Amino acid sequence: MPKITRLLIILNVAIFALQALYDDTLLSVFALWPIGRFHVRDLHAVVGFEPWQLITYAFLHANFAHIGLNMLALYMFGRDVERTLGAKHYLLLYFAAVVSAALIQLAAVTATRHAGIYPTIGASGGVFGVLLAFGVLYPRRIVMLLFPPVPMPAWLLVVVFGLVELTNGILGTEAGIAHFAHLGGMLGAYLELKYWRRR
Repeated sequence: MPKITRLLIILNVAIFALQALYDDTLLSVFALWPIGRFHVRDLHAVVGFEPWQLITYAFLHANFAHIGLNMLALYMFGRDVERTLGAKHYLLLYFAAVVSAALIQLAAVTATRHAGIYPTIGASGGVFGVLLAFGVLYPRRIVMLLFPPVPMPAWLLVVVFGLVELTNGILGTEAGIAHFAHLGGMLGAYLELKYWRRR
């Protein structure tokens, strides 16, 4: 496994282990919160957006399924993307997707604040950016969905995921999933790839 993909997986797993001991503290400080100041009873803390949260939220996860699916996708798609782009560009692309996902999510949460105050966590924004890059770099590579197990070219997989996330985000389905953050991650990776190609 290339070094950056391996490092990202190790960091995510290590921080997830820390959450078992300090979950409330880590969430209140490092999760991505809406802009403003809010008292959250469950955490017994006053929370709100801080600049570092644009990156730190991506290393926190809700449960084993959350981190498991994200790390599996990062392992599956990140290896080839890193080998093609190189470690430096791959790392830049990943964090461009993470930050872009956070910004889009902040905008979406601000527009729908009546839905409640809750944190955004997870590496999904970065992972969706890596998925987009995989589809651009290897458009005809055949990949297999897990559910259902249907083979399809990588470009089609990216389009299908993008449409599903857009539809769910607009309709507000699957509460608790940051669909617009996923789309933001794809957007950040696309802009980064376009910038490099232009250079």
